[in-house]
Amino acid sequence: MKIGHPRNFWGGVLFIVLGLLFAMIARGVPGLSFMPGYSMGTPARMGPGFFPFYLGVILTLLGVVIAMGGFKVHPNDPGKVEKFHWKPIFWVLASIVVFGLVLKIVGMLIAGLFLVIGASFGSHDFRLKPVLILGIALVIFCALVFVWGLKLPIPLCPDVESLQQVGMCRG
Repeated sequence: MKIGHPRNFWGGVLFIVLGLLFAMIARGVPGLSFMPGYSMGTPARMGPGFFPFYLGVILTLLGVVIAMGGFKVHPNDPGKVEKFHWKPIFWVLASIVVFGLVLKIVGMLIAGLFLVIGASFGSHDFRLKPVLILGIALVIFCALVFVWGLKLPIPLCPDVESLQQVGMCRG
């Protein structure tokens, strides 16, 4: 059997793998002590494993449908899978990790700006001015929603005593 649309096929395979992984983690794997699973409950009284398990099952089924669609031959498709681009994945994941590591030290205002700028380096058309505008807007939005609106204990400013006295930094 020939794969007519490799992008659909491999995307479907990825969905299948992720769906099975979610379902296995939610349900547990007998004999593996590091994956004990969660209680499922019933539809009327759902346990912590209910939603992730069924979400994993749905994702797996969706993956099967998408992967099967990859076997169709499309007349205008050259049938090649393009080169995998590691650079965008690296920049986005590295930015998220750095954000998590420095959040308490420098605060959300600076860490959020670094997150947006760092993740934007993964784009092939990076331009500093629009990225800075986006970063500042997103940091203000997140401060308004998460710190002042939802009252989450997220530090806004660097962990410096003199800055903590500023009203804006206390949320």
